[in-house]
Amino acid sequence: MYTIVVGVDTDVERARTQAEAIVNLPGGEEISAILVHVFDSEDGDVESVDAVVEARAILEAAGIEVTTEGIGGDTGMAILDTAARRDADCLCVAGRKRSPTGKALFGSVTQDVIMGAERPTLVCSTEE
Repeated sequence: MYTIVVGVDTDVERARTQAEAIVNLPGGEEISAILVHVFDSEDGDVESVDAVVEARAILEAAGIEVTTEGIGGDTGMAILDTAARRDADCLCVAGRKRSPTGKALFGSVTQDVIMGAERPTLVCSTEE
């Protein structure tokens, strides 16, 4: 089984793009996905996040085994920690177009994950 940790934020379109990219990977029937949503605090119901619900529906319709985790804390570190804890084979994050100034001022979860990952990382974008 090939395990992918998928960092899902609240954007439904980005979650749909991530799920469709995973569905289109070769060997889909041998993939399991862990959908991770990071909350501002320890409290939160991951199953009530629309983007998680959308990604789960797409993945399960394709026969991919799906589990979910809702975690509190720093988003990038939480995704990386989940991947290490679950011994994931790959990470999947969704990028979005930001200016260099925006990245410098606000940071980028995608960039944090890419720079901190010790395993392959699939970056999906909804940009044309």
